Amino acid sequence: MKIMVRFVKKVLALAILPLLLASPAFFIEAAAQEAPSVSAQYAAVIHMDSGEVLFEKNGSEQHAMASTTKIMTALLTLEEAAIENREVTITREMVLVEGSSMGLREGDRLTLHDLAVGMLTVSGNDAANSAAIAISGSAEAFVKRMNQRAGELGMTNTHFDTPSGLDGETHYSTALDMAKLGAAAISNPDFAAIAGSRSMQVTFLSPEKTVTYQNHNKLLKLYEGCTGVKTGFTKKAGRCLVSSAQKDGVRLVAVTLNAPDDWNDHAALLDYGFSRMTTLTFDESGFSCRVPVAGQGEITVRGGEEPVTAALPVTQEGAVRRVVMLPRFLYAPVEKGQQVGCVQYILKGETVAELPLLADENAILPERNPSWWERVLAFFGLTG
Repeated sequence: MKIMVRFVKKVLALAILPLLLASPAFFIEAAAQEAPSVSAQYAAVIHMDSGEVLFEKNGSEQHAMASTTKIMTALLTLEEAAIENREVTITREMVLVEGSSMGLREGDRLTLHDLAVGMLTVSGNDAANSAAIAISGSAEAFVKRMNQRAGELGMTNTHFDTPSGLDGETHYSTALDMAKLGAAAISNPDFAAIAGSRSMQVTFLSPEKTVTYQNHNKLLKLYEGCTGVKTGFTKKAGRCLVSSAQKDGVRLVAVTLNAPDDWNDHAALLDYGFSRMTTLTFDESGFSCRVPVAGQGEITVRGGEEPVTAALPVTQEGAVRRVVMLPRFLYAPVEKGQQVGCVQYILKGETVAELPLLADENAILPERNPSWWERVLAFFGLTG
């Protein structure tokens, strides 16, 4: 759903105030939508940019999350690699882990970035364990780092026991917490590039070889607009999936835990999520007014030519206010194209869009004659 909001309005200089509030620009009206029926025991969909919860089913109840855990492990690994993408020599301790694997062997040598590729494509437990030990010295130390980041992200109902997602007594999360993690991870460009690829190549430094890994996330093929992120499964957790998708500038994250029919669940969840969003385009290119310049008359101020688009949940029913922010007068010098104010669009106290107001002409600082004292100082060469 798209709405174009365009204002072509001339405001007289006498009407300009530091805050000029217009009447409500328009209303966002919530249309009745039928919530999806999903197989998942726990599910959630959020708007990635605002964090608005568009749907949840037992979203705050704790449950094991299997290899979707590697979203956190890969994110921390890629952040470390962005500082120094150092080479890792695989040890016996690193590969002593059960379950899914990218095929690492003792003595292999590859980078931190490529270990993250192994985590996010084929869900390599060996890759997760290797990165954890390489970065923090032990899996246990790395897990502390994972839990610290979880706290920073507001994942208040989450605790990690392992970097791989293998079951632990206190290894759990919730659908809503995993949605927060998915949103944070997919915002990292390096993470998004891997999680959104159907396959990726890893170049081993020793022994020298190149291996292509196919991404286990079938939703990349099944759902148009899917951009990631990660699958997971253990007997305790059931089938788990965190996905992200983008359409018309709207970005969503969906999560299911213990979902027998997760692919179809996510298609339904994402469709529903997109139906609950509206895209608004704000355009102030027609704005024009005259603003006084101290001691110099007036100059014309116009709106910027570039519109701004914002995606908003229709669940935020209410009036969007348009607020013109301009000073009562300006001081020279003012250069043409200089921003001198803005127009803000506000919904429920939050600014959802802001567009610049620009000077359309110059206001030059007038020359003035030197004072008697300045002339005396100049005569004796005492001026700077």
